[in-house]
Amino acid sequence: MTKMDSKFTDYLDDPVDGRLEVKYGLPGEVKFCKRCVISNQRPSSSVEFQHRSDSKKSTIHFDDAGICDACRYAEHKDAQVDWEEREQALRALCDKFRSRNGSYDCLAPGSGGKDSVYASHILKTKYDMHPLTVTWAPHLYTDVGWRNFQNWLHVGGFDNYLFTPDGQVHRTLTRLAYENLLHPFQPFILGQKNFAPTMALRMNLPLVFYGENEAEYGNPINENEGARRRERYFSQGRDEEMYLGGVAVSELPEHGVSPGQITPYLPADADALDAAKIEVHYLGYYLQWTPQQNYYYAVEHTDFVANTERTEGTYSKYNSIDDKTDPYHYWTTLIKFGIGRATYDASQEIRNRHIERDEAVALVRRYDEEFPRKYFAEFLDYLDLDEDMFFAIADRFRSPHLWKRANAGWQLRHKVL
Repeated sequence: MTKMDSKFTDYLDDPVDGRLEVKYGLPGEVKFCKRCVISNQRPSSSVEFQHRSDSKKSTIHFDDAGICDACRYAEHKDAQVDWEEREQALRALCDKFRSRNGSYDCLAPGSGGKDSVYASHILKTKYDMHPLTVTWAPHLYTDVGWRNFQNWLHVGGFDNYLFTPDGQVHRTLTRLAYENLLHPFQPFILGQKNFAPTMALRMNLPLVFYGENEAEYGNPINENEGARRRERYFSQGRDEEMYLGGVAVSELPEHGVSPGQITPYLPADADALDAAKIEVHYLGYYLQWTPQQNYYYAVEHTDFVANTERTEGTYSKYNSIDDKTDPYHYWTTLIKFGIGRATYDASQEIRNRHIERDEAVALVRRYDEEFPRKYFAEFLDYLDLDEDMFFAIADRFRSPHLWKRANAGWQLRHKVL
């Protein structure tokens, strides 16, 4: 039984260990989806620039049969979506915005990973669009990530605006996000979500295409019903208080970051977006979106290359491989929510009918808790932390209802079966 103790903290009465704190507003009782391997601790997508240290999370919903909303939505797409009708809607959208002289007519954000390659290339070659690609630079490019980015432009044939934020500011915000939120990937996510609509305003391009709707994997099903990205994820109202790295924007000067230096991270003004009639769409609403197929497409059309070895923390080689901080993003979700990188990959592959649940369980139990060592020294240097401080900070974010300390170290109380 979970009991409310304060505004931001729950407690679980455990029959063995007594009273256990439940952080972040997570469900006290841990359950795993009976179809995939995700747990009910998986947080829903949220408005990133409202993320504070005391924020409570909404989490993925399970129905009475023990099936998560992400699996139910995948089931809905397979059985009930008329993909021919959706593609016709895409063609009509492209007809509305297509330029007649070869000038840019839409904007496609991305890093040169498999998904952005697929989205931009198919818009260009199949739907006769003329996308301008824009990129918010990773924290620390991997060698393979930089190669794929270059191939996207030079083999695929795209113009691109690459924005690299002030390195000192970026490191400061990353350090703050790690210390206050255990969320070192936040500065990149802010740019990833906010940069494209802002550039659309500046370039007078009223159509933006993102790839897949991240809400499909953890938000209520009704948030997936439309093709448009919800403006609350990439725009701001006039009097809205914002936070970066868990710090109110008004307090960032205390950390050596001036108001002018945070402009690239901020969302576009909602009124300006409305006045310019900017439309932000998910291509994955119109076309069946399968990461593995996107990988094959990118290999064929832009010479995309995967890692030569398995990515630490999971079993795959081609997902999220362009940034050296990526592995620590997934590792921190393991610490806070008990969900590691293999869980995310395996759950998606079950929904795509590429693996069975028993295989997924074995993969998760083998790889999910693996610590990513490959880029650890560089990441510590980037954060200006030593190893002891890095782990001491992380341990503060472990929720006792998920973790227990044993002679062998930290152990998850609940593992998928």
